[in-house]
Amino acid sequence: QVQLVESGGGLVQPGGSLRLSCVASGSIISSNAMAWYRQAPGKERELVAGITSRGLTKYADSVKGRFTTSRDNGKNTVYLQMNSLKPEDTAVYYCGMYSGTTWDFRLVYWGKGTLVTVSS
Repeated sequence: QVQLVESGGGLVQPGGSLRLSCVASGSIISSNAMAWYRQAPGKERELVAGITSRGLTKYADSVKGRFTTSRDNGKNTVYLQMNSLKPEDTAVYYCGMYSGTTWDFRLVYWGKGTLVTVSS
């Protein structure tokens, strides 16, 4: 059974930074694309960033230039570095794993999420 566990969320002031981690167990993720989604209160879950098995990345327009996703296959972990955080970035952030090497495949596993709150 694959499990994804996110960590690194918390309370941060506007303009601050956080780094989220997603550790996978039960499967080696090196052949899988991974993604970060977020869901703010009262809103639908939205894609924040994705990374293919080869390291190709994509980002939502709202976070381009501020967020960076990366992966360490040796640690079975993906990261989301978030800089210049804004109050509108407040959400629960989820890690997801695709069933194949790119985001053309289906998202099949989700973590339980980590809360990021951006507030002064």
